[in-house]
Amino acid sequence: MKLLLISNSTNYKEAYLSWCMPLIDEFLKHEKKNILFFPYAGVKVGGKDYPQSYDAYTDRVKKVFDEYGLNVYSIHNEADPIAAVNKADVIMVGGGNTFHLVYELHRNGLIAPVRRKVLEGTPFLGWSAGSNVACPTLRTTNDMPIVMPASFDCFDFVPFQINPHYIDPHPQEINDAIRHGGETRQDRINEFLSVNQEITVAGLREATALWVENDMITLRGCRPMRVMRYQQEPIEIQPDSRFDFAFNLKK
Repeated sequence: MKLLLISNSTNYKEAYLSWCMPLIDEFLKHEKKNILFFPYAGVKVGGKDYPQSYDAYTDRVKKVFDEYGLNVYSIHNEADPIAAVNKADVIMVGGGNTFHLVYELHRNGLIAPVRRKVLEGTPFLGWSAGSNVACPTLRTTNDMPIVMPASFDCFDFVPFQINPHYIDPHPQEINDAIRHGGETRQDRINEFLSVNQEITVAGLREATALWVENDMITLRGCRPMRVMRYQQEPIEIQPDSRFDFAFNLKK
């Protein structure tokens, strides 16, 4: 199994995908170049509403990947989505609204075919919502439930939950008068852990990614990752650390 699970596609004030494209290119350098893209999280892209947003999303991604000699084509244009999965060299899932993404995955009967394909060795990469769906469920997404999927179940490639775009409990505000007064991200994750006490949550900060090969993971990027468990102090894993699915560090 080979996964690249990216927290975010684009850093603030940077070009689209610019921070992560060198990492994606490295991830795919020994692979065939035809990439099956899942745009289902893109509900509103390029000023287009769903489903026309899928075309705009695919075009946006394809333009960047073309510069690296990587061919992107979208599953939403395929007459037989399951056959397209079975033939794909690489599977890539874009970010956006995780609930809508999972809704479409279940509606098109794609959870089991993609899971089988990736467990057989086809590389998988995703960012934001595309990283959420590598987990057992979508339940640690940050997104609004704009639609109800048939199930919250996802691909279950890794045995823990990811919270992409993780931000620390009290980010500094320019003006205290507009400081957020509701629950912090950590508060929300603590609520999740309170009712899912056996599940670990990995908080992926911006400009970081999990590079997974079989049952080993390397944290790539420039920031540490926060690992959160029920009634335990969070731990920080540093960039370039290598660890297993239980977050035990390896040399």
